[in-house]
This record gives sequence, structure tokens and C-alpha cells, in this order.
Amino acid sequence: MWCSDWRGVNHTLTDHALWAFVSFTALISLSFGGAIGLMFLMLGCALPIYNEYWPLFVLFFYVLSPIPYCVARRLVDDTDAMSSACKELAIFLTTGVVVSAFGLPVVFARANLIKWGACALVLTGNTVIFATILGFFLVFGSNDDFSWQQW
Repeated sequence: MWCSDWRGVNHTLTDHALWAFVSFTALISLSFGGAIGLMFLMLGCALPIYNEYWPLFVLFFYVLSPIPYCVARRLVDDTDAMSSACKELAIFLTTGVVVSAFGLPVVFARANLIKWGACALVLTGNTVIFATILGFFLVFGSNDDFSWQQW
């Protein structure tokens, strides 16, 4: 059985079912990764041997990290195969935000605001969260029907 999408392209229903399964699986996997990363962050804060909530400041970096890339994707025309200065600046700013998120717990641990075990848990959470954010943009970042921009 055939059906058409909004562009008039014909697909089989099995193509749509496969696409729905892949998108559902990707969303579930990314949600699981985000939950595991936040669990490590909360363990670094709330365990009775640590009991300091300074590491929660890295949540700001989680929110800030995708913003430069999202703004650059809206401003830059993707028809050009070469990289533009706007995209390069966005990648540079995103890299600065990610490095800051990894540096802040280390600075807190060096200043004896948090213990080194809490620092290790927060750094593990950072790795998982930023890998999840990267995975989101790799899976949903293309300009086809399977894009985050259509949400």
C-alpha cells in the first residue's frame, strides 16, 4: 500500500513504520542518556558524604551549550557546501561552554567547596549529558523529514 507525504513523494507504509520505529528508539535512547547523566549529577550533590549543591551550576551550561549552534543554523544558508564564519563561531562558543562545564567542578574541588568524589560524579554526568546533546543533533540535525526543526 502506498501513501504520499506533504511533498508528494510516494512511500510504502513499511517505510513509515520503520521511520516511526527509528525515531521512537532514538528518542527513548536520548531520554535514557539524559536521565543517567542527571542521575550522576544529583549523586554528586545529594549523597550524604558530599551534601553540597554547588555542582548544580553546571545545569546552566547544559542549557547554554546548544544555543550558539541553533542560532547559527537559523542564520546560515545550508546550500553552501563550505563552512561559514557563523558556523565556526558557533562551534567555538559551544566548545567554550562545554569546556567551562568540565572546568567548573574541578575549580570547585580545588577550592574545597566540593569533594573530589563529587567532582568525579559531576564530570561523569557531564560526559553523559553532552554525549546525549551531541547524539540529539547527530540524529535530528539533518534537514530532511527527520529533523528537530520541525518540532
